[in-house]
Amino acid sequence: MVSKKNIQVGKNNFKLISLVILFYFFSILNLNSQNNLEGSFTDIKILDKISSKNTLLKLKNGELIKFKDLAIKSLKCKDSEFDDNPEITAYIQVRDLTNKNNDEVFVFNGWMFSSSPSIAPFDHPVYDVWLINCY
Repeated sequence: MVSKKNIQVGKNNFKLISLVILFYFFSILNLNSQNNLEGSFTDIKILDKISSKNTLLKLKNGELIKFKDLAIKSLKCKDSEFDDNPEITAYIQVRDLTNKNNDEVFVFNGWMFSSSPSIAPFDHPVYDVWLINCY
């Protein structure tokens, strides 16, 4: 009888340990898949409304880039996990360098969406900005 109890306890311990190990591996896989969706670079397209010229800019997240009269910084970008309806989002800050009165005010400071640029519109008299890609 004593040996049967020990065998049953050993089986239960083995099941518990294997369950913990499986949970650990699934949580690691989930974290890796979420980290792969965040990119280090953001592509934006800028339209100069006066000259009607488009310019594609590649921004490294965290770095400030000056484009003509704008200072643009992408802080974070993320690609969707669904292939059938891709959605790219990026947190972008834009300052107008021609406004010398207040350098700390952003023309745009927020999340930009590739599929719906009108949700948080970039409102500037000379330039339009669109989010293109995150990688």
